[in-house]
Amino acid sequence: MADETDKTDGAGDDGRVPMVWALAVRAVAAGPPFAELIVEIGPELFDAFVDHVVDSGFVLAAGEPPATTAVVEVEGNVLTRLVLVGGRQAWEPASDVLASPGWQAAAAGRGTVVVLVVPPGTWPPGLMDLDPVAGAEALTRSLESARAAGAVLHGTAGYRRSDA
Repeated sequence: MADETDKTDGAGDDGRVPMVWALAVRAVAAGPPFAELIVEIGPELFDAFVDHVVDSGFVLAAGEPPATTAVVEVEGNVLTRLVLVGGRQAWEPASDVLASPGWQAAAAGRGTVVVLVVPPGTWPPGLMDLDPVAGAEALTRSLESARAAGAVLHGTAGYRRSDA
């Protein structure tokens, strides 16, 4: 998991908009695992981000995530951007978000990434200071709570890798 901020127009006083990006690999009962990208954008740009993901085909997280026009781009082992609205919008982490070999294998195996968009405040405070097991449990509880409240959007995005 990575805790990121992004420099964007319309940001807060310091010119930074909070963004959190996390990569996970999910096992399923049948078939290969899938790669997951979880994104939280700060309140300053959340509405614009939601507009872009909805325009790309994302829906409330219930049932299977639909195919969208979004694409997750990775260069080498770094997630570089989430491209939305048929390529007209791109959101990029401010610093490196490393994609593990397992995550990349899951993304390449299916050719897609499940993307979850969560509202501001979903990320548990101090998550990065917890040990990995406790952190995963805290994040899972928070994500399930946001999903139960109808506040999470999801969709499948294409996976594009370059070895630049």
